[in-house]
Amino acid sequence: MPKLLTTLSVSALLALSAPAFAQTATTETTPAATDVQKAPESLSMGQAADEGPGTAYVKEAVDDWQMECIRVEEGQEEPCQMFQPLLDDQQNQVANIRLFRLPEKGEAVAGALVAVPLETLLTAQLSITVDGAKPQRYPFSVCDRLGCYARIGFRAADVAAFKKGAKATVTLVPFVAPDQKVDLPMSLKGFTAAYEKTSIIQAQ
Repeated sequence: MPKLLTTLSVSALLALSAPAFAQTATTETTPAATDVQKAPESLSMGQAADEGPGTAYVKEAVDDWQMECIRVEEGQEEPCQMFQPLLDDQQNQVANIRLFRLPEKGEAVAGALVAVPLETLLTAQLSITVDGAKPQRYPFSVCDRLGCYARIGFRAADVAAFKKGAKATVTLVPFVAPDQKVDLPMSLKGFTAAYEKTSIIQAQ
């Protein structure tokens, strides 16, 4: 999250610079200003710094899934993936999952990145259960200062189970309480519709 200015506010900076700017603007007209007056359509209207190509945003919600897309240059197709925060029973976000489709060249037809807290017991791995079926376990791949991540591949049968299922559960084990499990519900409402909107992304 961007840090706020603490030494001098933006409004104060504008107030300090306004008299000098106003004096310059009213005492002379430069050739550039004349050009602008003749061709106002050439003016740039500006763009928010966090809305340019390469920035992520939520394009739409599909029931309990969000379509997270990357802005691209005009005329190009935006790559989009499925996103869902995973909440505990007190509605606190504990983890999240991003899911995308893969080219149909291998056993995995879809991939996912599951982010979990640093306090997770990594050796216990992560498991996903659909409607009470036998859990599938996945190892964690890497951690950074924000959390740890499991890079998951889903077979066609896994995706079919998500499409048919009503609810999935993502299970973690806390490092400080290895004898306990944290079950996080993952809603499958809207999964099929969101999956059809998801881009095919080359695995890295």
